[in-house]
Amino acid sequence: MIRIKRVYEQPEAADGVRILVDRLWPRGVAKESARFDEWCKEIAPSNELRQWFGHDPARWEEFRIRYLQELTGHKEILTRLQNLAQKETVTLLYAARDEAHNNAVVLKELIE
Repeated sequence: MIRIKRVYEQPEAADGVRILVDRLWPRGVAKESARFDEWCKEIAPSNELRQWFGHDPARWEEFRIRYLQELTGHKEILTRLQNLAQKETVTLLYAARDEAHNNAVVLKELIE
């Protein structure tokens, strides 16, 4: 099972394996107190794509297409996440404020 959650929300036992999927470290989160199991920044959108998107909902569909194209180069990581999600709950963590328009949404759809 794949879940998505803002990195700022309280961890829960139901989260299972918590994986940060942003390229940049989340603001206001101290590295010493970060509560996730892995930081998988390799599968985050490229800096160019992230900056172009700017979390503008009007660019969402184009962002999804471009991001999915970028992810084709990370099949090994995606396969590992799919296999992990078949065994236990995986929670993809993101920092964006917009819960409907962020890279974790696209990753969840792809992995499922």
